[in-house]
Order: sequence, then structure tokens, then C-alpha cells
Amino acid sequence: MYQRKISARHWLIFGLTFCLSALTQPTWAAVTSSQFGLGGFLNPGSPASFDLAALENYAATHSGAQKTVTLSNGDVYTGVSLSAFLGSFLKTDTTVPKNDILRDYVVASGTDGYKAVFSLAEMNAAFGNHNDIIAYKLNGANLIGTGFARIVAPDDVKAGRWVSNLSSLQVGHIDYAPAVGGVSGQFTVNGEVANAVSYDVTSLAAALPAKIVTVNTPPLTGSSFTGVSLWDLLNLSGIVTNPGVKNDILGKYVVATGSDGYQAVFALGELNPNFGNISVLVAYADGPGNSLGNKGFAELVVPGDVAKGGRYVSNLTSLTVVSTVPLPGSVLFMFSGLLAFGLRRHRKPS
Repeated sequence: MYQRKISARHWLIFGLTFCLSALTQPTWAAVTSSQFGLGGFLNPGSPASFDLAALENYAATHSGAQKTVTLSNGDVYTGVSLSAFLGSFLKTDTTVPKNDILRDYVVASGTDGYKAVFSLAEMNAAFGNHNDIIAYKLNGANLIGTGFARIVAPDDVKAGRWVSNLSSLQVGHIDYAPAVGGVSGQFTVNGEVANAVSYDVTSLAAALPAKIVTVNTPPLTGSSFTGVSLWDLLNLSGIVTNPGVKNDILGKYVVATGSDGYQAVFALGELNPNFGNISVLVAYADGPGNSLGNKGFAELVVPGDVAKGGRYVSNLTSLTVVSTVPLPGSVLFMFSGLLAFGLRRHRKPS
């Protein structure tokens, strides 16, 4: 009896040690995925995982969810809209007074631990409107060599966010913290950067060459703004990345916060010129150079958003770079197996 307990304990300790070590390892050998886990900020009772049959059934039973992506070489990926899929299970934070979805993001992970972050707003039809999909067929046939499902992000310049051997989709949410509001006089770039820097209107204008953009989408069609590139400003502070992790920048996001607690998440992969390459301006004046008035000295301007100005965070007080560190799905499955094996060994024989 004593020996049996020690053996089980050893298996459990081994499993825990194995999983904890995963957090410090840059990569794991890829294995072919046959299902992916689904978790995070979701409604109770949401499915915990999907295999090919479940994903195809979702597409068949959700009108409009099935999407295709046609590449320049003629290849056609078939799958389901990542935005619609997550929207089917997404929880609502009733404490948020406006645009709750701007606080949501998803971390897509492969069996080798490779990961990429997407803000839910970048895919939402009212904001970024990108056609990212969970693909399960290529040219009408099941995927081969990339697992049963992969993320396909056709609007990205490079395919770094095309996560193959998909093993996990984890939805994150930034909790709402009410604030006093008012007109902001400075903001700080902080979080996972080498140098946290605070800016006022003078130092912001001097930090980088000025850019002027004109918005061609509602509700600010025809409005022009002067400011600096958000991506360039973050890089001035030195985004901290791990050189041992492939495309580590894709596992990070930035939270823009206004003086009233209003927030919006941007995936750094969405901003990076090598990937999403969207233009976001940290504006400090209108086009002719006049102050922004009650919008504070700085406001985010996202000219590519298609229908709403929700990601135009005014009275900016902070830009916080955050890294996601989910446990690779393959490790989670391995650990669950080790735990079950250890528990079986621990049980008394019947």
C-alpha cells in the first residue's frame, strides 16, 4: 500500500514538473492535432473542445459561419469565421458601459507551443472586419500536415499568424475599472517595454515624425488628424521579446486606456508591418494642427476601421504592452493523461 501511494505521487510530481517546465521552454515538437481546446472568457456550458466532426457540425448548424479564403495561387481554404465562432460562446461583461468586445482577445496556440494573439475587434464587422478563419479543408479536402485545423489570416502580409496544428483557443478579457474621467494631459507607455516613458503634447510631437491621416469611413468620414504611428511609438520604448521564441511579438497585445477607464485591445501582430500592418495614429492635433479639445491631448485614430469609431480611445492615459503565456495544448493533454494514469495507480484494487 505504501509503495503504491509513493508511485502515484511520483507520477503526479513528474506531471506537474513537466507542465511547469513548459512555461520556460521556447518551443515543443509539433504533433498532429486532432482537436483543439476552447476556454477562457466564455459562457458557462460552452464546449471544452472541438474535433473535425464537431467543427463541421458547427458550420452546418450556424448560418453564415462557414467562410472561404482564396489565395493568390488559387488555393481555397474552407472553414468557419473565427469571429463568428468565438461570438457564439463569448461572455458579456455587464459592468462595461460601452463596447465590451474591444476588451476581448484570443490566443491561438499550436501543439508546438507557437501562439498568436488576435483582438476580437480586428475581426468584428463593425471595426477591423478581417476575414480570419478556422480552416479545416484545403481545395475541398481535409488538411494534411498542418493538423485537422489551422488559423488562416488572409489579410496579414506574412503568414506568421497562420497557426497550424491548432490545439487551443483561449479567450481573454480585460476587466473594467471605472475611472474619474476628465481631459488628459499625459499618457505613459508601460508594461513589457525596456523603457517606460510618459508623454505630454510637446514631447509626443517631438518623439517621431508627424503623420497626417484622413479617415474615409464612418462615423468620422473626411476628418483628418495629425500624430505619430502607434507601432513606432511602442518600439521607441523597446518592446521586450524573447529571441528564443519564434515570432514572440505575435503573443503580445497593447491595451489603450482613456481617463474614464474606457479601453481597447490591439494585438501587436495586427500592428506589426510584417503581419497585420494596420495604421493606428496616436493623434495630438487635427489635420490643420488644432488641439483635440475635450478629447484630451492625445487620441488613438484607427482609419481602417469600417463602421464605428470605438477604437478611437480619447483622453489617452496609458499604452500597456502585455504578453500572453498560455500552456501549449499538447502539454495540457499530456498532463491530463499523466494525472489520470497516476490516479489509476493510486486507487486500491477492487
